[in-house]
Amino acid sequence: MQIELKSALESRFQKLLDYPVGANNFPRSMSLNPVTIQTVSSNDWTSGFFPGNLWQLYKLTGNTLYQEKAKTWTKLVENQKENDRTHDMGFKVYCSFGEGLKQNPNNSYYKDVILESAKTLTTRYNDTVQSIRSWDFNKDVWDFPVIIDNMMNLELLFEATKLSGDSIYHQIAVKHANTTLKHQFRADQSVFHVVNYDTISGAVKTKDTHQGFNRNSSWARGQAWAIYGYTMCYRYTKDPAYLNQAKATTAFYMQHKNLPKDGVPYWDFNDPKIPNAPRDASAAAVVTSALFELFTFTNETGYLEFANKVLSHLNSEDYILGSTVEGPFILDHSTGNWPKNDEINEPIVYADYYFLEALLRKQQLD
Repeated sequence: MQIELKSALESRFQKLLDYPVGANNFPRSMSLNPVTIQTVSSNDWTSGFFPGNLWQLYKLTGNTLYQEKAKTWTKLVENQKENDRTHDMGFKVYCSFGEGLKQNPNNSYYKDVILESAKTLTTRYNDTVQSIRSWDFNKDVWDFPVIIDNMMNLELLFEATKLSGDSIYHQIAVKHANTTLKHQFRADQSVFHVVNYDTISGAVKTKDTHQGFNRNSSWARGQAWAIYGYTMCYRYTKDPAYLNQAKATTAFYMQHKNLPKDGVPYWDFNDPKIPNAPRDASAAAVVTSALFELFTFTNETGYLEFANKVLSHLNSEDYILGSTVEGPFILDHSTGNWPKNDEINEPIVYADYYFLEALLRKQQLD
């Protein structure tokens, strides 16, 4: 499948390379009818993914043109290192500067930006709640909201301790992971999107959703963030509780009656319009990348077989954009925010990031 699509993929890769650099030109998503690219500034939570895509393309292809473009785009994210109004430092900075550091491990500039960003992220930590605050909006609804997506930003903190030797970053990451582990999961091991805490007592006030079908539904990308997040946390801590949670939520995901045969989920497992509901290739890419790593910790071949199956479908004409589509994206059929009717069934930058990471992880395993 990969050999057959090599030229199709390379034509998509070239479109990322050709895309013009600009501080307010980070590509986030694209509508196909008519073709319209949604661009954002570095302030957007998705800004780190496009530089990360270029870094990963350099690693996949060996073409230094991707490396040079990645350096240019990465530098445009630096102005976020002191932005304390967001929990998305990991997505912004570790997916850009972190990818750069992996390929340039002695680059002091990249290290400094990562450490400054991690320091900024810790300012959102509340020791009473034992978590990092997610959003600042909807203050009339939420006192201290924590979303499952926030698990993905912990990698920045774990790496900051490795880079600096200061254990505070690691400690905060573990406390956040433990609090989420305790309160964010249902009995069937699916995940709530938003848990709202009381800042005085630290107690849970409400459990809700912001991007799922309803508060009791299973938003597909939320399950993906949980699987990936706890697999990643196990990498840094070797805490068996994290591994067990990753496995439990993976079982919920893989065995769900509403999961299509190709393993690419509907945007929410409980959308009553299934099978006429939008898919979410981004959730599939996140889970696929996570399962390649989860396999290395468990040697459970079911994870590897599932990941290979889903990757083969993503890496096909069913999901890869055609060569005539002009835009810096690779995968089609992701769903961003269904409740707001925003970015539905279209290319989204983070789907490409985790798809490329999955390709690299499979390559390393092979």
